[in-house]
Amino acid sequence: MNRTDRLYGIVEELRAAAPRPRSARRLAERFEVSVRTVERDLAALQQSGLPIWAEPGRTGGYVIDASATLGPAGFTPDEALAVLIGLGALGTSPFRQAARTAARKVLAVMPDRDAARAGAVASRVHFLEADGDPVTPVTFAEALRSDRVVRLRYRAADGSESSRDVEPLGSIEKDGHWYLVAWCRLRDGVRAFRGDRMASIEVTDERPPRRVLRTEDLGIEYGRLRPVGGD
Repeated sequence: MNRTDRLYGIVEELRAAAPRPRSARRLAERFEVSVRTVERDLAALQQSGLPIWAEPGRTGGYVIDASATLGPAGFTPDEALAVLIGLGALGTSPFRQAARTAARKVLAVMPDRDAARAGAVASRVHFLEADGDPVTPVTFAEALRSDRVVRLRYRAADGSESSRDVEPLGSIEKDGHWYLVAWCRLRDGVRAFRGDRMASIEVTDERPPRRVLRTEDLGIEYGRLRPVGGD
């Protein structure tokens, strides 16, 4: 997590807890950094004008005036439930960490009564997953958004491994498997790489040339591609 995301996360963690305090140690454990780093972050937030103050004592910590941060999101109860279910469906995806923090943020910016109702209903919804369902590395998400050439150590279906430099073009999910669609320099063409077969993912500093991905390049013989933002 970079510092900007951590600063935002600290604000939302304090807002969700308000008016109860959060200790620097608990925040440090939450964001997996040192207490000193958290204290520097809190000082920076205070200097930026956010109403954060320290409460002394054994049960003290840092408190924020919740009304001074993000306002309530204008979700209806059904919309909030849909968002929480959608984020929960990403539990084994490469976006699972971001989905968990996003779910907390959704509830944190809602009025308390609506957030409690949405959380209670969401707790009744479950996903039936088989033991050993494939888990895609979270670095898959970095490879997708990086706009850089990515070096993959990839295991084929027969177990053989190869090293490939690829230029990410997009991603497809099917039956719980996440595929990175990319221009493969080894094969000089578009290929789809299954996330759970990626032994390692290294994002390089090289920017790839601009390429246009066409549906016909994928060679899909059945099914219909639906973009995330589509109906």
